[in-house]
Amino acid sequence: MEQQTLVIIKPDGLKKSLTGNILTRLSETKLRIVGAKVVHVSRKLAEVHYQHLKDKPFFEDVVKYLCGELHGEEYRRALALVYDGKDAIEKVRKLAGATNPEEAEATSIRGQYGRLTTSGLFENVVHCSSSEEDAEREIKLWFEPSEIIHDIYPTTTIEVKTEKLVWK
Repeated sequence: MEQQTLVIIKPDGLKKSLTGNILTRLSETKLRIVGAKVVHVSRKLAEVHYQHLKDKPFFEDVVKYLCGELHGEEYRRALALVYDGKDAIEKVRKLAGATNPEEAEATSIRGQYGRLTTSGLFENVVHCSSSEEDAEREIKLWFEPSEIIHDIYPTTTIEVKTEKLVWK
């Protein structure tokens, strides 16, 4: 079944210069990248992304982690990608490995590059959507329709009057 999935190379993956390695591994899936961007992850974006964890004691830590607050000022960013193709969610999740890097297969992305911090936080290098419902919610959170190379969900056109930052 054709699916889309969100993949985020988290700040620790960028700090460790793992982007090329991770993209090479993801290319094994034969899926297509249909959206990609470097994102300064705001606190609001991280909180909405992790809304399902808001009642957990580690919520604040995962928000700070995704915002890059744990990795130095120059790593307060993430690389967000949308992959598209047959069984995209299953393929990417298998390649990424278990959320806990210590439980992930050694050949998976998280098994190779992730770590469990002394405070118990999983620095697992990548995020990938866990279901079609999560993928749609996450993709719509991280991307505007115009940032995806083809329509993956229904869209509509609205008129918006706003200020916009432009090049001088």
